[in-house]
Parts: sequence; C-alpha cells; structure tokens
Amino acid sequence: MKKQILSLVLLSFFVATSYAQLRQNFYQTSCPNVESIVRSAVTKKFQQTFVTAPGTLRLFFHDCFVRGCDASVFLSNPNAERDHHDDLSLAGDGFDTVIKAKAAVDNNPSCRNKVSCADILALATRDVVALTGGPSYKVELGRRDGRISTKKSVQHKLPHPEFTLDQLNTMFASHGLSQTDMIALSGAHTLGFSHCGQFSKRIYTKSGIDRTLNTKYALQLRQMCPVNVDPRIAINMDPTTPRTFDNVYYQNLQQGKGLFISDQILYTDNRSRPTVNLFASNNNAFNQAFVAAMTKLGRVGVLTGNQGEIRRDCSRVN
Repeated sequence: MKKQILSLVLLSFFVATSYAQLRQNFYQTSCPNVESIVRSAVTKKFQQTFVTAPGTLRLFFHDCFVRGCDASVFLSNPNAERDHHDDLSLAGDGFDTVIKAKAAVDNNPSCRNKVSCADILALATRDVVALTGGPSYKVELGRRDGRISTKKSVQHKLPHPEFTLDQLNTMFASHGLSQTDMIALSGAHTLGFSHCGQFSKRIYTKSGIDRTLNTKYALQLRQMCPVNVDPRIAINMDPTTPRTFDNVYYQNLQQGKGLFISDQILYTDNRSRPTVNLFASNNNAFNQAFVAAMTKLGRVGVLTGNQGEIRRDCSRVN
C-alpha cells in the first residue's frame, strides 16, 4: 500500500513538474513570430475547407487523451495510434492543417526545427476555435514531441458515444479534468460531424426511438440515415449552427437534440443538468469554462525538456 501511495505521489510530482515547464512565451527568443505564422497557415487552410476547424479540434483531443499532448497521433508506422479504429475517422484535413503550419514555421530560418508538432497542434486548435466564432485564448507552450505511437495505447482511452455520465467523469478525471471541464469540452461538438453508424442504435431501437431523443429530430435523422445506409454518411453534430462555435450545443441538449447518448446524458442526468443549463443561457460562462478546460487538457501528459524531441517531420521520429 505504501509503495502504491509513493508511486502516485511520484507520478503527480512528475506530471506537475512537466506542465510547470510550459509557458506562454516559450518561443519568445527562438521563434518570436510562431503564433502569427501558425495563425496565417491555419487561416489559409480554413478558407479552403471548413473541415479544418472540427478536424483540428478533434485531433488535439484524441492526441492528448491517449499518450498525452505529444503529437504521437501523427506518427506513421505499421502499428500506429492513427490506425486504431477509434482514430480512423479523424479528418485528414486536421492532420494537413498542422503539417502545413509546421512547414510554414520551418520555412522561417530562425524557427526551423525549433517548434514542436505538439505545440503547433495546440496553437492551431486555438486558432480554429477563434476562426469559427469561439474564444481566442493564450496557449501554454514548450511541449516536446513523443517518439512512441502504438495502436494498443488507444484502447479504452477515448470516450465512446454510448458512455454514461459516470464513465465520462471517470475517464476525464484520470486526466485531472473535472465534470465541469468535461461538459465544457463536450461543447466542441458544436462543430463538425459524426457518421450514421455512431448513433443508429438511438433511432432504430426494438421499441422504436430512444426516449431521450427529440422525436422530430429523430425522424429527421432517420431520413438522413435510413436502414442499411452507408454507416460512414456524415451528419452534423449540431443541427442548428454546425459551423459556429457557440453555446447552441447546450440549447440543443435541452430540446433532446444531443446526437450521442454521451451528449444527451449531460442533460438527462440531474448531476450535470445545472451546468448544461448555465452554459445554454450564458455563452460567456461556456467560453470561460471551455478556455479553462482546454488549458488543463493541454497539460495532460506533456513531455518537456529532454523528455521528447522536436520532430522535423511530424509523421516520423528524427
């Protein structure tokens, strides 16, 4: 028992020490224009395709929840994270956004091979949130890129569409994130899309339609996802304002329009409903909570100092 406690204390110390080395002005002397360079590349990509926004945002979440925010999701090998079935739906435009931003940074002689892919992903995520109407916020920097990426490491590390509140809270708590953080981060579902196969069991149950789902909305989903349709057909996560980062996601939950069980449970469970109601009625409260949660998420499992590397190519270790 004493050994277990000591292990937990040492782990907590290691984690705290790692993210304590992150700071907003990390590249002030080595690459002072890194934020404007990344923002310019991300904006250009966003103007080409809207999927840049939800794709990048989701990529950041998937990266941080598996091995920490170390850009390991970018690595290509015969047994990589990105090949796990939970990551196969990650949009190629998310990867391309970071690759283009990395190229733009390295095209600056003073910045070449000085900025990690992990930091570029964190900056790009902030930028796509702002580009879609969400808050802009300061990003802590100084992450190093990881050298390991395995398919096995993804198993049981990402939330699934049918998760209960307890399952969500347990998974997020394992990364130091509270229930309020989890509800705020779920608001990222205000952007982007899912696929018919991810929620078909809600609209085609033995008894008809999931009782927690708005009937009119469920019938619309049935029209878009008829029986035996290609399960990869894309459906907006937010049926009201799918291209705007706002608090309408929470208003949708109040109306029974959460696409996943794990979305709607945030409203149907009495323990989380008050936070949903707050965010639904107060966009500023949601934005503030989202920024706080994203800052905490960006500290998860980070590598700093000599713990990792600065990859020259985001898809390969040096």
